[in-house]
Amino acid sequence: MADISRQLQDVTAQYQEIQKDLAGVIAARQKLDSQLQENQNVQKEFATLADDANIYKLIGPVLLKQDKAEAVMNVNRRLEHIQSEIKRVEAQLKSLEDKSEQKKVEIIQLQTQMQAEAPQGMAA
Repeated sequence: MADISRQLQDVTAQYQEIQKDLAGVIAARQKLDSQLQENQNVQKEFATLADDANIYKLIGPVLLKQDKAEAVMNVNRRLEHIQSEIKRVEAQLKSLEDKSEQKKVEIIQLQTQMQAEAPQGMAA
């Protein structure tokens, strides 16, 4: 009984760690979604601008003039990078969710095992 209790504590601690990791990955996913949305909005704005429009890029405290083609290319590259990061984070999320589910099943099995052994321990 004490052995199962110790196992249950260990598995519960592992489950809590996975949940903490899951929360971090979810936060990263939300940040990426926000960046994706922002860059898509910039891309839409660029589509409405004339080719000779003035575009400025903020670098530190300074605004520097930038060529539209270069700015569009940078935003497109950023979008590709963000989308690949989203795919990576999604895979990580799926993996953690699977691990979480496995630990949950393990916890339920150990709890069931403890409950089954509890009456036997009291009868002895």
